[in-house]
Amino acid sequence: MSELYERSLAKLELDKVLEMLAECAGSEEAKTACRGLRPVSDLEDVKARLAETTAASDLSTKKGYPGFGDVKDVSASLERADRGGCLQPKELLEIGGVLRCARTVKSYVAEDEKPTVLNPLFGALTPNKYLEDRIFGAILSEEEIADTASPALADIRRHMRIQSGKIRDSLQKVISSPAYSKFLREPITTIRQGRYGVPVKSECKNDVPGLVHDVSATGSTYFVEPMSAVNANNALRELELKEKKEIERILAELSAEAAGHRDDITADFHYLVKLDVIFAKAKLAFRMRAWEPIMNDTGRIDLRKARHPLIDPQKVVPVSLRLGSDFDTMIITGPNTGGKTVTLKTVGLLTLMAQCGLHVPAGDGSVLST
Repeated sequence: MSELYERSLAKLELDKVLEMLAECAGSEEAKTACRGLRPVSDLEDVKARLAETTAASDLSTKKGYPGFGDVKDVSASLERADRGGCLQPKELLEIGGVLRCARTVKSYVAEDEKPTVLNPLFGALTPNKYLEDRIFGAILSEEEIADTASPALADIRRHMRIQSGKIRDSLQKVISSPAYSKFLREPITTIRQGRYGVPVKSECKNDVPGLVHDVSATGSTYFVEPMSAVNANNALRELELKEKKEIERILAELSAEAAGHRDDITADFHYLVKLDVIFAKAKLAFRMRAWEPIMNDTGRIDLRKARHPLIDPQKVVPVSLRLGSDFDTMIITGPNTGGKTVTLKTVGLLTLMAQCGLHVPAGDGSVLST
């Protein structure tokens, strides 16, 4: 679009209305799409956009608004997975979020419900409950993989708990021993560099045989792994390495499954963003007390109690204006108090809003031209 055209849109403050629209969207991707909306001039395209907003408005009046907060752009993750990459838990959770959103949004409309112009969008969604459950069943958070992610992981972690118990029992004997307790800073066990140990007074570090893994900031305490715990700690370390490899295997497996459904998930994302934008339009219409205008391409305008959407509703003066039916020229006169400019800007901005598929804050039955 030309720079002059963009300046005209900015002059009429369409960008501010689109920012209000973005605030009504659920996902960041839809917010960006809202800000990027531009008017269309083809009458049928305008009518199609407005019909979508009206359908969403009718549905949300009866059912409330569907949620789109889980929708994230996962295309880069899916592309990497498709190339054989292993995705991180956060990436897989975002993919699971898209699948969950696709499932809940698709169920928003019942099969026996009267169809609307939005039905093709709802029908195009392809949920994958199996993969969704696999992801959320295996990944509890960005930092935690569930024990139940695989039988092997559950078995490894069971042995880790047993081994940790053995180490603590071994160290408890050191802590409780009269021969060693006097050398300890405190009668507790510690973990340094992934190894269990005890805090030893610096002046007694040679009195507790073992491996030094760390020293306190003041140098007054040495963290020592007693020799009696070295073999047990080594065994635990081996289990931790097995755990890491099993988690990597699980993530790689889930990544491969997600890559296998890349096209469907990508399509779901785009349909969800589009629906998010449409329902944001419906939400903004409700907030503005706006209605679908009757559109034509012959230049006919008939606004009934139209309100400028950026002026305080408590202060705005509604404007009624008719043009293009029995006359096509209008002269607006009056003192320099801003009323003429507001009237012209109201007509211009409401026209742009309608061309973006937005309902306009004017009385029912108002007419605008593309």
